[in-house]
Amino acid sequence: QVQLVESGGRLVQAGASLRLSCAASGRTWSINAMAWFRQAPGKGREFVAAISGSGSTTSYADSVKGRFTISKDIANNTAYLRMNSLKPEDTAVYYCAADRIYRSNPARVQYDYWGQGTQVTVSS
Repeated sequence: QVQLVESGGRLVQAGASLRLSCAASGRTWSINAMAWFRQAPGKGREFVAAISGSGSTTSYADSVKGRFTISKDIANNTAYLRMNSLKPEDTAVYYCAADRIYRSNPARVQYDYWGQGTQVTVSS
């Protein structure tokens, strides 16, 4: 099993930056893909970004491309989501997910493991 714990979410003003963290523990050797999703009130879960196990491959949703950056610290089994130029529409609960394989379309993967989420609120 793998446990994922997100942190870093908070209330910020539009235009601000924020960094979310996702710490993985347990059988982390089995993870080769980590991703961020988000869910706004009254909406479905939305893919945000994904990164391969080595960190060499990344993927982003069009809505965040150029503003968000996903990265990972392999030694500490932690993934990050750097969010710049935040907008009110970025307000959501952000979830970290992990899987054994990094697939060509990471937005459509049924990830094996999920964190509990961290709230990001962007005020206008």
